[in-house]
Amino acid sequence: MITISLCMIVKNEERTLARCLDSVAGIADEIVIVDTGSSDRTMDIAAQYTDQVYTYEWKEDFAAARNESFAKATQEYILWLDADDVLLPAERAKLEVLKQQLPSEGRRKL
Repeated sequence: MITISLCMIVKNEERTLARCLDSVAGIADEIVIVDTGSSDRTMDIAAQYTDQVYTYEWKEDFAAARNESFAKATQEYILWLDADDVLLPAERAKLEVLKQQLPSEGRRKL
């Protein structure tokens, strides 16, 4: 079975983050959250799901922030989600099957 790092960049996502993370609970083997300057409870909520919560100075560059989160991932595959994304039950079931079927051959981006 493959392993998956969920990587996210967030800012002021206290209203949506828990819903997103709940929808992928048990799918991701690791959760990496990079916060780009939240002034709400986003980092506190993230800390309830993972100890891999990092701050990153926003440089007006989504790719740079995303790459920062990817650089901290340690699992074979990377799953990228925005905080307002939700993995629906039917899609979650498909991902669980895929996770079982994919060969474990190194790190990839999903």
